[in-house]
Amino acid sequence: MTYFYHPNSLVSLSTRWRLLFVLLAGCSLIGSAQAQQLARLSGERSGQSAPAEITVSGRVTDASTNESLAGCTVLVKGTQKGTTTDANGAFRIVVPNEEAVLVIGFIGFVSQEERVGNRTTINVALKPSASELAQVVVIGYGTTTKKDATGALKTVKSTEFNRGIINSPEQLLQGKVAGVNVTSVSGEPGARQSITVRGPGGVRTGSTPLFVLDGIPLDNSSTGGATNPLSFLNPQDIESIDVLKDASATAIYGARGANGVILITTKKGKAGATNLTVSANVGVSNMARPIPLFTADEFRQQVTAIGGVVDDQKASTDWLKEISRTAITQDYNLSFGGGADRLTYYGSFSMQNQEGVLKNSKLNRFTGRFNATQKFLDDRLVLDVNLTASRLFNERPPIEGVLGAALSANPTFPAYDATGAPARYQAFTNPLVSLDLQKDITTTNRVVASISPSYKITKDLVYKLNLGVDNASSTRDQQSLASLVPQQDGRLESIYTTNQNVLIENYFTYTLARGQHSMSALLGHSFQKFTLGGRNWSVNKFPIGPIEPINNPGLGQDLTLANNRPGGFAVENELQSFFGRLNYQFRDRYLLTATVRADGSSKFGANNKYGVFPSFSAGWRLSEEEFLKNGPFSDLKLRAGWGRTGNQEIPSKITQALFTSSVSNTTSYPLDNSTTYPAGTTYTRLANPDIQWEVSTQTDLGLDFGLLKGALTGSVDYFRKVSGKILLEVIPADPIQPAATYWTNVPDMTITNQGVELDLNYRYVSQGGFRFDLGGNITFIKNRVEGSPYSVITSGSATGPGLTSATVNGYVNGQPIGTFFLREYIGIDDKGLSKYTDRDGDGQGGTDKDRIAAGSALPTRQYNINTSMAYKGFDLTANFNGVAGNKVYDNTANALFYKARLVKGLNGPAEAIGEPNESINNAAPVSTRFLKDGSFFRLNNLTLGYNLDPSRIGMKRWFANARLSVTGQNLFVITKYNGFDPEVNTDRTVNGISSYGIDYLSYPKARSFVFGLNLTF
Repeated sequence: MTYFYHPNSLVSLSTRWRLLFVLLAGCSLIGSAQAQQLARLSGERSGQSAPAEITVSGRVTDASTNESLAGCTVLVKGTQKGTTTDANGAFRIVVPNEEAVLVIGFIGFVSQEERVGNRTTINVALKPSASELAQVVVIGYGTTTKKDATGALKTVKSTEFNRGIINSPEQLLQGKVAGVNVTSVSGEPGARQSITVRGPGGVRTGSTPLFVLDGIPLDNSSTGGATNPLSFLNPQDIESIDVLKDASATAIYGARGANGVILITTKKGKAGATNLTVSANVGVSNMARPIPLFTADEFRQQVTAIGGVVDDQKASTDWLKEISRTAITQDYNLSFGGGADRLTYYGSFSMQNQEGVLKNSKLNRFTGRFNATQKFLDDRLVLDVNLTASRLFNERPPIEGVLGAALSANPTFPAYDATGAPARYQAFTNPLVSLDLQKDITTTNRVVASISPSYKITKDLVYKLNLGVDNASSTRDQQSLASLVPQQDGRLESIYTTNQNVLIENYFTYTLARGQHSMSALLGHSFQKFTLGGRNWSVNKFPIGPIEPINNPGLGQDLTLANNRPGGFAVENELQSFFGRLNYQFRDRYLLTATVRADGSSKFGANNKYGVFPSFSAGWRLSEEEFLKNGPFSDLKLRAGWGRTGNQEIPSKITQALFTSSVSNTTSYPLDNSTTYPAGTTYTRLANPDIQWEVSTQTDLGLDFGLLKGALTGSVDYFRKVSGKILLEVIPADPIQPAATYWTNVPDMTITNQGVELDLNYRYVSQGGFRFDLGGNITFIKNRVEGSPYSVITSGSATGPGLTSATVNGYVNGQPIGTFFLREYIGIDDKGLSKYTDRDGDGQGGTDKDRIAAGSALPTRQYNINTSMAYKGFDLTANFNGVAGNKVYDNTANALFYKARLVKGLNGPAEAIGEPNESINNAAPVSTRFLKDGSFFRLNNLTLGYNLDPSRIGMKRWFANARLSVTGQNLFVITKYNGFDPEVNTDRTVNGISSYGIDYLSYPKARSFVFGLNLTF
């Protein structure tokens, strides 16, 4: 067979004389380089000697700290052949001959070239280009360097992320950024995370910041179930997370930046190097802090002591233990990446199967990701494509019902009958039976894709188009099996939800450098459309049998519209924006940034569709001034910023009038002598075309500094954020109105967050290679509501016997958001009944008029400590986090743990008899009796790892690096709170008004140990 030669490839003929003929006759045509390659190949085939290839190995370090640099690119100059350094900074590469030159480069460091010569070991110490100050940080629609940033922002790289069982990006950040508070709503797999950046600023809008994934602003709307909308992301695909905190940084996102912006950048391939990484992690989890209920013996004693009668079945059952388990989590990841000068790519596949510590609870996630960058037209045209696809399977038990039963069940009753099946009782529902009868399954599919071509029109002017789509759909099936004991009809309800987010952006970036002046200008347009819809249907009265309703809905016997009317909804919203930004630098020390964005939303009326959100910030790099150049500071920068951002998180179409037609005794009457009643049409909502954006005005003053030649770095920030024109549903002043409420901007109401952030980091590296890092941050923050037209805006509905319609939270003038507005409990009177402070002096303590502001769920102090050390392949990292100054309302104790329940044979902890003189007839209404200190200090995670050098065990040819690790997660928490966990926020929203700090039968948090293996090829 004959192979034909192409100038860009090396191809041989099947016989030596043909090869020699081509070499001799065609060398002038194919060029000397190709001729030399063919001659070498001919020599090898004839047994002649050829220049021997050389294997070069070495280590790349930071010249200033002697620390290993992982991920450095090592290229053979003039070729596309290369590799990257492993976790120890080591590399190994084969070069063609002694004349080869290695080019070693890394972001933030000066590239270095090394001629191989007769060396087989080359160790390189790279000099920082500007130390940590050259670190690239992502800002809206572009990047800058840390030294040039004028806003309050923080970058967290993948090497700094929290470890362990991670479901969403928020958990990676917990404790890493000053001013950012991440609270797990519960310990359920995939549970939502409550995250605030410098405090919440709205009544209805919550606190969730805007998340931007590789340039696509995400919509945090749920697609069904209780799973975090961000759980579709594989944490191991994330390269870095940038948090924009003040308005000067977030105003480029205008109406969506009031709660801060979090930019997520995923991993990319690197030119000249290919890699393949495989990792496996197995975690073991148990309930971290079970509530210490009375044992069977204690229960018999305590119930008898207060005059109750024990229905003693002679067993000794720990019901919490029965409904929980040792949960196993498996996490497997495969990623690959590489590329040449004009094409880079990265791909990954992952699978995570996480069991919850409660039985019948799990989250399975499958994700795939691919991105590529291709350059065309002499690198003037660059095309970026990104694709993420995920599938989540979430199974949930009836959490509140199962936990409530387990906390109250008589421990003398056996959990199982003689056959080994869960025992059934008329007196109460065995929580194990509830686990068998109830099922709640949600399957979510999500695809996020973007294509972003950019074209360099001139050397200074670049145009970029960003097209993105985020498409999610989910199916939720809630099933109840038919049963005689407990008696219930079988039922199946299915909910189908879709959520689509389409983005089109066009923007130009112009850069100019002239002498001591440099400038960058941005001008663009954005259009985003959100479509959310859903359908639901249900079937009742399934027979008792082996076939589950979820598998055959047709077995249901009740299909009437009265009980099973199908439902549905559809919502469309559009957001159009025009934005611009100007960055100016003079002499690399005087910095100025100006931003403006005009947003138009379909949610607002014709008179106020658009809002304009400007910002200004400036920086002065004092360390570059002559009078400080020889001082102790390696970096000293003063920052100041001011700006406005907006908020549009209100229901759709509320600016328009709404009419409803119905047949009832108040809306219709017969038009003749018949009994036919035509539908009557009434006002449901008044039109308000003047409603406008909620506006947040922010001011920030900051100081960045570096001492001890950059070993000690830090920042101090003062911030003040005032939210005005609060969007609220209010009662009309005129009682003669066709609608009971209407939406408006409350003119004088404001919500203020102000405080101080301090961030410090110290790094020490010895000559022997020992590295030690210690960092931490603390935030002091105060929140205050002022100018509200109401004495209190209530929220936080309580749940439990006798607590229906009671509220816990309130928005009170002069108090923080999340204030607990409650009766003040002052003990037990001589009759054994609860006493409450009589605030209004009417002689009846404990009425609604006696409620007081009793503290807030918002912490006034947030503090975090992060430390790590490494030596000879071993590394140890620890992350601590805590809050103080906040309260938690224990709705669980309010509903279940008091003497009147214990005397009826319902179990509880020692708290139930905490008042010795309490009457067994004493009720337990909502009051400060169940308001508790929510402060805590937690060892969030502790990781011990070892990086194994394959060459030491003769395995270098098989893999480049191996890492073994063990991580402990939630190892301990120091707190006075006696519930499952103080870090809790059960959603008890009332009429869309956000609630905070309520604990009601929350899913217990787990203590986990994760064992990991990571191989790089």
